[in-house]
Amino acid sequence: MVQVTLPDGSRREFPGPVTIDEVAQSIGAGLARAAVAGRVKPKGAEQPSRLVDTSYVIEDDIDLEIVTAKDPDGLEILRHSTAHLMAYAVKELFPDAQVTIGPVIENGFYYDFAYHRPFTPDDLKAIEEKMAELARKDEIVTREVWDRDEAVEFFKQQGEQYKAEIIASIPQNEPITLYREGDFIDLCRGPHVPSTGHLKVFKLMKVAGAYWRGDSNNEMLQRIYGTAWATKDEQKAYLTMLEEAEKRDHRKLGRELGLFHFQDEAPGLVFWHPKGWVVWQQVEQYMRAVYQDNGYQEVKAPQILDLSLWKKTGHWDNYAENMFTTESENRVYGVKPMNCPGHIQIFNAGLHSYRELPIRYGEFGMCHRNEPSGSLHGMMRVRGFTQDDGHIFCTEDQLQDECAAFTALLQRVYRDFGFTEILYKVATRPEKRIGSDEVWDKAEQALIDSLEQTGCEYDVSPGEGAFYGPKIEYTLKDAIGRHWQCGTIQVDFSMPERLGAEYVDANDQRRTPVMLHRAILGSFERFIGILIENYAGALPAWLAPEHAVVCSISERTADYAAEVAAKLKERGFRVTADLRAEKINRKIREHSMQKVPYILVVGEKERESGQVAVRERGGRDQAIIGIEDFAALLQNRIDART
Repeated sequence: MVQVTLPDGSRREFPGPVTIDEVAQSIGAGLARAAVAGRVKPKGAEQPSRLVDTSYVIEDDIDLEIVTAKDPDGLEILRHSTAHLMAYAVKELFPDAQVTIGPVIENGFYYDFAYHRPFTPDDLKAIEEKMAELARKDEIVTREVWDRDEAVEFFKQQGEQYKAEIIASIPQNEPITLYREGDFIDLCRGPHVPSTGHLKVFKLMKVAGAYWRGDSNNEMLQRIYGTAWATKDEQKAYLTMLEEAEKRDHRKLGRELGLFHFQDEAPGLVFWHPKGWVVWQQVEQYMRAVYQDNGYQEVKAPQILDLSLWKKTGHWDNYAENMFTTESENRVYGVKPMNCPGHIQIFNAGLHSYRELPIRYGEFGMCHRNEPSGSLHGMMRVRGFTQDDGHIFCTEDQLQDECAAFTALLQRVYRDFGFTEILYKVATRPEKRIGSDEVWDKAEQALIDSLEQTGCEYDVSPGEGAFYGPKIEYTLKDAIGRHWQCGTIQVDFSMPERLGAEYVDANDQRRTPVMLHRAILGSFERFIGILIENYAGALPAWLAPEHAVVCSISERTADYAAEVAAKLKERGFRVTADLRAEKINRKIREHSMQKVPYILVVGEKERESGQVAVRERGGRDQAIIGIEDFAALLQNRIDART
């Protein structure tokens, strides 16, 4: 007998070996039709559950969960299977194309192909139509286990040199699993949907270039991106979001609003224009006040440090490919990719008592990282950026409270910028790391306890911590539902010890402090890009480059318009006067396109009464009020950060 225990605790018994599909059939035909995989765990086993195909044969007692496309794992399986369906369609239409690598990505998938000419938009349309045709055939997807050398030879004979190279790189004793659907067969660990008929909602998005195995020394391939969903409504919502995101693209709005630009002579670096730099300054001044109000001392560390220091910290061994270097007088220096080693040097400049701890340093530190050119994306992925970086030196006893206090502070800051929904994730020890397991245990537990202390629900991401310590990642949700990971706090027992940081404890013994690496906004550049897209360029008044523009209706009211602008400037508002001999409707239209929060219109009537006609961004109605009343209204909006 084989006993299967389901998630609700109920049990089903079968006289002999049984497949996942057969278990699903025994529960109900509807579930069997919806099933795309199973999540299994041997009864009483210590190891975690694993995903398997619905054709998987159960021979011993197990815990089983039937996975459908509504399950996050099920949706990922659906997308991976759709990637294979796309490769199948490409091979049907372009037999000479070589299939390489095709993983699932957020909201979809891609597959890289080698082909003698570029794929065109018409090709994508034809591929998508062929995918739909193959899906309608509802061909069975079967799993096969091959000998490695046999698989290498098979793909070589098929002209799939890239696939043969991938398989040849797999250790000889590992099983090679292939999945077959119709005339198409491909390397994959699986699992996959039971048949192509499960793949009904998908769309191919674009073609891009990609180097084989991500190495710029290798040949360029063609990457076809696609998206796939469980329902048409979900895909429609996603495509609508993409349309809205395109309108909000910070690169487009940055040009239109005169905030910043990029150019080839400085890849991954931003040219800030006067208006954009005003936005930057508002963000920096706000964060400086946050530092001052929460016990941080602002510091500034050098931009380059001798390579020997980066070797001591472990950065050179773990991060060298992302670092820029420079030389002078036979010495090699690393351009800092992060601020932490410099802050430790500042801490080490004096001997500290335990009574001084925690010591909190903050820096608006410029960093450089040698990101691959293909990964650069406006201000969202750059090579030169400034962090609202901070480091806290504390005792082990203070660790949890400091982490909890930081989470509460981050929540307040995000709320002021208009973000109220935050996701929390604890990233634990990676394979490539420094420090003992005992230290990692303490660090990970402190982060988890701090989130529970502040009442935050969280997920755990195994293996995604930094090489020197685990971290909490804080992800905000924007106005159109996208998620952006910005803030982080990382617990580090190792780097302070490596660089000789010490304090004197209550027993006059020298101890190594725990170091917390923390940032709220992360990269200023990226955060400002997120702000621009969140608000579609219409930044709240406190952040906007201009608070108001005063527009004269005629030459006779130009002097009064200039006078109004001057009075508001004296109060500290960012105000300009538009005195051009243009029609007022044109002026209003131009400044509306520039998303100025307030347009003040002054004509003869306003001049005689000492008032202004106020046109608020996004509204058509004009309120005629006194200059002092408008100043009070504007100040209230700025103070409230609305």
